[in-house]
Order: sequence, then structure tokens, then C-alpha cells
Amino acid sequence: MSGQRAPRCGQIVAELRQRIEAGELAPGDRVPSTREITRQWGVAMATATKALTELRREGLVRAVPGIGTVVEAGRRPVGTGPLPASPHPDTPAAPASSTHRKRGSDQTLTVGRIVASAVAVADAEGVAAVSMRRVAAELGVATMSLYRHVADKDDLLMRMLDATLSQWPFPADPPESWRDRITLAARTLWDMFRRHPWLAPTLSVTRPQPVAGALPFTEWVLTALDGRGLDLQTMFTTHLTLFNYVRGTAVNVELEAEAEALSGQNNEEWLDTQEPVFQAILATGRFPTLARLTTAGYDFDLDELFEFGLQRLLDGIAALLEETP
Repeated sequence: MSGQRAPRCGQIVAELRQRIEAGELAPGDRVPSTREITRQWGVAMATATKALTELRREGLVRAVPGIGTVVEAGRRPVGTGPLPASPHPDTPAAPASSTHRKRGSDQTLTVGRIVASAVAVADAEGVAAVSMRRVAAELGVATMSLYRHVADKDDLLMRMLDATLSQWPFPADPPESWRDRITLAARTLWDMFRRHPWLAPTLSVTRPQPVAGALPFTEWVLTALDGRGLDLQTMFTTHLTLFNYVRGTAVNVELEAEAEALSGQNNEEWLDTQEPVFQAILATGRFPTLARLTTAGYDFDLDELFEFGLQRLLDGIAALLEETP
């Protein structure tokens, strides 16, 4: 897996390096976060993390706690004149979209444009960054203009959920085996959460939102299990277990992105700061097996963790079906 990630990591580093050297990303500008890299390049969080780590190693960028990763002061486009004045390290750079934003027209405003803009903000900065005022600013219209199309932020959030979930249709011809059908559903949901990290923590299991776009997943899984001896209650419980497993694993994507933005450290850098504490605990001799694992090393990858757990969950469903008359 790590061998497959290396070429994509190098490609991301090369593209971002080129943007910095060309001046597209100026000193103090925020570079794409790990969350934005996973969305734009379609890679795993581990690959995005390694790309930013390499840029830091090259001295092109630095982490600023509470802001994120920015272009290192002192960088300038190749062939340009004197260096511009360095921004204060605690001053966040303006979002790239704000410098090119044009005043919009209320007449061209639609629900679709509003929802698409809100989703773009959530994808880049998290759902907490979405507000009626922020979306209006992105569209270049007055905030009150939005209320002619959406009732309030809660209404906007429901529309965001529906629009995002509706983008992932299932094939008209499903696989023959129940296991292949459920595998397809789980991986589709995982890809959806990966592309939109805010989606997993926003969806609720205990208080499910009435979102039409989420129902095809439910119907697909129930149909895959139907006619195999399970009663409706067990079928739906199996569906909930699968959904909650995928969602619960994907919540870590959003949490890691928020933690990196606040601390200015990716997960590997943060673990390095905690290593002395871990080593002191392991030195007590109370956890010999864990100590062996730590010595051998462990390559953590969220995608591999998801896939391993999915296959074990499917094994459990298979055993359930075999035990059911």
C-alpha cells in the first residue's frame, strides 16, 4: 500500500512546489490542508499528510497553530524582484476565493448555487464554517437574499446532506452475491465520507435526518439481505451496524483535519511529541506485547483499517446467514 502511495505523494508535492515557486501561493498564504488534498487529488489522508511533511522538510511551508500550513516567509517566485514584506506569523491569510470573488446578482441566485457553495465551504473548512453570511459572501450577494430560497441554516444543512448523498447513485445491475452488493455499498459510503469529511459527523444514527438522498443506501443493503432467512428487524439492525461502522471510522477524517488545523501538526508529528510519554509507560514492563509492536513499528492507514474491519464485519454477516434457517 505504501509503495502505491509514493508516486501520488510525489505528484502532489511537485504540483504544490510549482505553485509556490511560480508565486501562485505567496509567503503567508495557506496551502491546501490534508482534508483539501484528499478531496482534490482523491488520495488517502496518510498520503496527504506525507505530502505536507515533505514540503515542510524542504522548507517551503511551515505549520502555524490555529491557522494551518502556510508558505514559508522568504519564499518568492523564481525570477522575481525583492522579497515582499513577510506577514505576521499569527495573521491568517485570506482565502484564495476571496481575492477573485466578484459581486453576484440576486437574480441569478438559485437553491442549487446556494447549496453548492455551502458544500464547497464545508469541504474545505468543515461544516462549522458554514453560515448564511459566509455562503452569501462566497456568492457575492446580500445575506438576506439567501432567505428567499432557504428557510434558515438548518434547512440549508438538510439540503446539503441531500445534495451530497444524491451524487452517488448505485448501479442499475447489482452484483449477484449479497457480499459483493454490501461491499459495494460500504465502499461507496466510505468514498463519500472521504470526499466530504464533514458528512459523517453530521449524519446521526440515533436521530436520523429525513434525507431522501440517504435512502438508496438503506434500500440497497436491505434488498441484498432480503430472502435469506432474516426477519425484517434483524435485516435493519444489520444495515444500521454496517452504516455505523463506516460512519464511525470516517468521523476520524474530520477530527484529524480539525486537530491539524488547531495544532499545526499532522498526526505523525503529534505522535513524535508524545513518544517520550509512551516510552515511559512501556518501560514499566506492564505491556510487553504492545512494547514488541512499538519496537517493530506500525504503519497506520485509515483506508486499510476501514477495509480490514469491513471484511471482518462481512464475515460476521456470513456466519449469521449460515446460522439462520
